[in-house]
Amino acid sequence: MGATLPPLLEKSWSDARLVRECLKGSEEAWAALVDKYKNLIYSIPIKYGLSQDDAADVFQSVCLEALAQLGTLREPNALAKWLIQIAAHKSYRFKQLQSRSVPLEDDFEQEAAWGHTPPGAETILQEAEHEQSLRTAIAALTPRCQEMLRMLFFEQPALPYEEVARRLGIANGSIGFIRARCLKKLRKQIEAPEGP
Repeated sequence: MGATLPPLLEKSWSDARLVRECLKGSEEAWAALVDKYKNLIYSIPIKYGLSQDDAADVFQSVCLEALAQLGTLREPNALAKWLIQIAAHKSYRFKQLQSRSVPLEDDFEQEAAWGHTPPGAETILQEAEHEQSLRTAIAALTPRCQEMLRMLFFEQPALPYEEVARRLGIANGSIGFIRARCLKKLRKQIEAPEGP
């Protein structure tokens, strides 16, 4: 078992470092990796139109496959794309199995041999990559910026400024300024290359 890692450190680690620690056998690094990418992995089968229960099954399958095959990942900084590919293949396969049009064998080598995305999945993959880069960038912001952006852009329906100000304990008139500063930081995070 690997050494215990401080939770904040795990979240700030690059994919390359997470992969290295996972390959050394760190259960904490593996938990951090899954935590970092759980929304991404789960979103792929949902985008394929699978039910929440089926998406959970695909999620488990992707995690097991990633754990078993992590050592074959040639470029650790491409971890998100690799997980997207696995999830897309598994989701596509699951849909095909539901329609009984493909045989039951479903091994990683066969999927990897395809060397391409399953038919019709390019748009899903692009959306998932954009969403994950946004998740990663938001996670790198301060908690106050994360909370403000969540309330302003991800709540349905969007919260009025008065409610956002009340929840954050700030003046209503300062929301626009703080929002602009948070969005500027978010843009920098999205545009910044991932570190080692």
